Amino acid sequence: GELATLRVTQVAQAAASKLAQIKVVRKNIARTLTAYNAQRRNEARLAYKDKKFVPKTLRPKQTRAIRRALTAEQKAKRVPRIAKRESNFPTRKFAVVA
Repeated sequence: GELATLRVTQVAQAAASKLAQIKVVRKNIARTLTAYNAQRRNEARLAYKDKKFVPKTLRPKQTRAIRRALTAEQKAKRVPRIAKRESNFPTRKFAVVA
């Protein structure tokens, strides 16, 4: 609406005040769209909160390396043989007399 009419007046070589108004209108549109998109993103997050899979657009961006790294649970996991060895031969504690 308003931006289109301002563009028409721009072609018709209108006053400088009208040309300056274009920037203000564009910024207002951007502000509105930003708020609208943020609201939609929040609603989508709530919709996918307890689901098994989340759309890629809602996943944390981070870095490629971090996304591919093992999770804390995967890192902590032990092969049964190693777990048995660790439980059978724990690291020894020595009391040092000063």
